[in-house]
Amino acid sequence: MNIIIYLIFGAIVGYVASRIMRTNSQQGLLLDILVGIIGAFLAGYFISPLLGIGTINDAITIPTLLVTLLGSVILLWIVKQIRR
Repeated sequence: MNIIIYLIFGAIVGYVASRIMRTNSQQGLLLDILVGIIGAFLAGYFISPLLGIGTINDAITIPTLLVTLLGSVILLWIVKQIRR
């Protein structure tokens, strides 16, 4: 059941992050999901301990989704910097 939740929220967060970073036209749904899941991992590993907010594994709340979104935006920013 957790894998379905990761896919759904990964797609949502990845889509929003791609809209924020203006990369939506370059990637499809599969890459949105991948960005959301990797962004959630990065956020849980690096950002959550700094801010004292739980990860998406603990509960799906607004703060955890915002931290996940921040991780996804940072991931897309890094990818854009590498592509240059």
